[in-house]
Amino acid sequence: MAENGKNCDQRRVAMNKEQHNGSFPDPSSVHEKKKRDREERQNIVLWRQPLITLQYFSLETLVVLKEWTSKLWHRQSIVVSFLLLLAVLIATYYVEGAHQRYVQRIEKQFLLYAYWIGLGILSSVGLGTGLHTFLLYLGPHIASVTLAAYECNSVNFPEPPYPDQIICPDEEGTEGAVSLWSIISKVRIEACMWGIGTAIGELPPYFMARAARLSGTEPDDEEYQEFEEMLEHAEGAQDFATRAKLAVQNLVQKVGFFGILACASIPNPLFDLAGITCGHFLVPFWTFFGATLIGKAIIKMHIQKIFVIITFSKHIVEQMVAFIGAVPGIGPSLQKPFQEYLEAQRQKLHHRSEAGSPQGENWLSWMFEKLVVVMVCYFILSIINSMAQSYAKRIQQRLNSEEKTK
Repeated sequence: MAENGKNCDQRRVAMNKEQHNGSFPDPSSVHEKKKRDREERQNIVLWRQPLITLQYFSLETLVVLKEWTSKLWHRQSIVVSFLLLLAVLIATYYVEGAHQRYVQRIEKQFLLYAYWIGLGILSSVGLGTGLHTFLLYLGPHIASVTLAAYECNSVNFPEPPYPDQIICPDEEGTEGAVSLWSIISKVRIEACMWGIGTAIGELPPYFMARAARLSGTEPDDEEYQEFEEMLEHAEGAQDFATRAKLAVQNLVQKVGFFGILACASIPNPLFDLAGITCGHFLVPFWTFFGATLIGKAIIKMHIQKIFVIITFSKHIVEQMVAFIGAVPGIGPSLQKPFQEYLEAQRQKLHHRSEAGSPQGENWLSWMFEKLVVVMVCYFILSIINSMAQSYAKRIQQRLNSEEKTK
């Protein structure tokens, strides 16, 4: 595999150097030109150039829609088959009959799986710039289930989806009936579906790098270009970030399946590099995706689940609240909203939210809701900026090609 990759590198470098009937441009000037273009694109953001950013975003949206329409037009048989299947499913869904109970069960499970898989994709898509849905959705959900399990002494809640409301069952559980394993089993579906989504979100960099390597053309992605520059200057790397990236790259390249599995099995902010590395070195798809799926959806998810469950277990939470109250000066004032929030959650679990809960919204829940809104808005803004910069790159590439033909 390494020899094949070396030959592809030599072909790609040779093709990039051949311009103007065999003339060779100065590599330093080409590098400086790319650097200036990149800096110019990075300035196209909503808070610096709002009008240009919105204009470029709209134009890029039209370009993408046109490209997808063209692709669908050339795959008419697939589109027609999909529409026919969709029509059958719609008819099955709306026609009355004995099959409706199975349809409702399938619909419930499908929506549950799609919800968490979608959140997982949002978390890992975009080479680390995605929405951090574990902190915003899955982590709080596991924490809520953990707190409810210890309060109810049971995990016999209604079947998921229950992020809307968790209510203790009518029959009272016995003290100590809840174990770590029972809580892990209760949130296993949501966590595994989220992990599958994160594994799917790692595929675009893999396919991009693989296509660029096989075609031998200049890659149309800045992350891939930075990856190649990192490989070219690997021997002289001094900073910690570059050395860490090279360590991940070497582990994935030399160890293969188990190297990818090791990187995917631990919370690793540098794993985004693994998809580019595997695509660049032509690692087989199922080797990459299989190791990523096992690592993220099984091993890593159990590590994260256990951490959250232990952190929010009853005695740990009580110790944390007591520790907050022991802070000199501001401790009691900080401790009060935490106690009110926990008490409100207990009352909701026992159907007593109307009678005994404190009036008014707790500032902790208010802050968390505002944090979710801010992060979602930032994610949307990052998409707008990214698409605007993508259209700016199209303009730069067109201008560069026109200069070469003059």
